[in-house]
Amino acid sequence: MMKTMTMKAILLAVLLGSVSAMAGDFKVGVVDTERILHESAPAMKAAQKIEKDFSSRDLEIKKMMKLAKELQDSLEKNPAAISEVERRNKERELNALNVNLQRMQREFREDLNLRKNEELAVVLERANKAIQAIAESEKYDLILQEAVYRNPKIDITDKVIKNLASDKADSK
Repeated sequence: MMKTMTMKAILLAVLLGSVSAMAGDFKVGVVDTERILHESAPAMKAAQKIEKDFSSRDLEIKKMMKLAKELQDSLEKNPAAISEVERRNKERELNALNVNLQRMQREFREDLNLRKNEELAVVLERANKAIQAIAESEKYDLILQEAVYRNPKIDITDKVIKNLASDKADSK
């Protein structure tokens, strides 16, 4: 019985030794996806493009908000200076303007969110290709994109961002 336990202990030690030897060759990397979506060249280029594409609509909404505020102020400043009919007409105009403004703001937010999601999906796809290229060229066994904790020694986010910046497909 003692001999069997000794044999099991020796076998266990040999197995643990071979596992730790294999673990020594195991190469792991971690990537901070949020940093890639904020700091990489394709992400910044996409944000600039979205800003440019949506700036005119944003400006239009701001003009409408200013017009609504001016109309509201004119109704509140001198209520005795305008007739009841004129007051009702301005209130209807203000109400219609506010309804239209709310619709435009909602559509703007929906379109902006949709566009951001589309652009981020493209950036993530390119980042995943860059990660895969780095993994293959540097012989990584495992690369994680999300981690509660990441040791700076295994964080390859900077390599991915650099790879995306030098990527020729970025010139789209």
